[in-house]
Amino acid sequence: MTAVRNEIRFLLNDREERLSAIRSSDNLLDHLRLSRRLRGTKEGCAEGDCGACTVLVGRRVGEGLVYEPVNACIRLMGSLDLTHVVTVEHLAGANGELHPVQQALVDHHGSQCGFCTPGFVMSLYGLWMRNSRPSVAEIEEALQGNLCRCTGYQPIIEAARSIEGSPAEDKLAAERADVLARLAAMDDGARVEIRTGEDEVIVPASVDDLAEVLASRPKATVVAGSTDVGLWITKLMRNISPAVFIAHLSGLKGVEVTPEGVTIGAGVSYDEFQSVLDAEFPHLSEYWRRIGGWQVRAMGTVGGNVANGSPIGDTPPALIALGATVTLRKGAERRTLPLEAYFIAYGKQDREPGEFVEALHVPKPAAGSLDAAYKVSKRREEDISAVACGFHVELDGNRVKVARLAYGGMAATPKRAAAAEAALIGRPWALDTVAAAEAAIVQDFQPLSDWRASAGYRARVAANLLRRFYLETAGETVRLVRETA
Repeated sequence: MTAVRNEIRFLLNDREERLSAIRSSDNLLDHLRLSRRLRGTKEGCAEGDCGACTVLVGRRVGEGLVYEPVNACIRLMGSLDLTHVVTVEHLAGANGELHPVQQALVDHHGSQCGFCTPGFVMSLYGLWMRNSRPSVAEIEEALQGNLCRCTGYQPIIEAARSIEGSPAEDKLAAERADVLARLAAMDDGARVEIRTGEDEVIVPASVDDLAEVLASRPKATVVAGSTDVGLWITKLMRNISPAVFIAHLSGLKGVEVTPEGVTIGAGVSYDEFQSVLDAEFPHLSEYWRRIGGWQVRAMGTVGGNVANGSPIGDTPPALIALGATVTLRKGAERRTLPLEAYFIAYGKQDREPGEFVEALHVPKPAAGSLDAAYKVSKRREEDISAVACGFHVELDGNRVKVARLAYGGMAATPKRAAAAEAALIGRPWALDTVAAAEAAIVQDFQPLSDWRASAGYRARVAANLLRRFYLETAGETVRLVRETA
């Protein structure tokens, strides 16, 4: 029988925390600012969008520690068990001197009003620890999740290029052995169960324990990265209790690459999957880097994006186009179904009470296939899509043998464009064929109008993206033009 303890344990800078009165909705930002008076971490958007609340969270991976930037406003306390939380206050030297990242921002006039600066510091610190000599493109990618409206980005980028010192001699590196030992000493292999009134927080000890927990609490909210669930709390004031936190489960972190395809554990984050995706599905590399900012990609999971069933989730269209399948588990029983069949209706998925997404399998594209994924949003980066799509076409000679066209943002669920696919199959891969498929898209979707885009705009974009796909596969250079009224 699994042992149970009634507290979460983690390190906050150099302080050990043992908390037995947390609630499922409690977030790290409030704990830092209100309970521990660490007010360098700021509160801005409360939805993981602005980066003012960025901190680093370190976790044990194998024999080492991996530190990731996260948005404290939507990082829930229940997910912090056996981690090391690092805030901007921890960067100060023994005599209060600035950290090299902070000094570089001062030297290059990259400090803003002071509200956003600590978040920039922590993102750049996380980048510097991984790569002390990043390119401008790598710096820009690391700062996708930090919004600046004061100095602009150029001084910040110059600061990032000029940080002095070696990460190997940094404070976090120097204390790593001690942090590892302290975290290991906290780890008793137990399940965490914390009750506060009617509220309940559960942190399973393993994947098997997760299956057991959900068998007894089939209506529990499963929380992985909380990049979506966090907003249920901060924006919708939703009660998520009982909440079961799973981001720490190594049994959901596996990635297996075979000649047939890639199997991804449901707990693998976007950031963790990036290098595998670059190697196995290079047509998705740029698309993947437009999913949120670095903080969101470090927290959010591929399995969670699928499990929540959002019609505007970024990953389902791209994965459906590749013929992905999803494995669901309930107790010791597992079943696998095509990913497109998992989505039934708005807010409804083919998942029974007590069942959870355990893994995804993505077949490798057939040799010579044509593949692409596109996303249209108001902001190019770190924004929710108005329309997202994934395309997969296989040719026999010059005739279309297989076509999978999947869209998000066009219906109540991520969905394939069956009529458009039928207009392609058996016909030459040519502009007039694609034009016929574009016209057929209106049979597949009746999109809604909302603040992101009108129905007419979505319909036109969906057709235009298919044409862009054809033109790019035909070797033409596509120039994106913004229409003006």
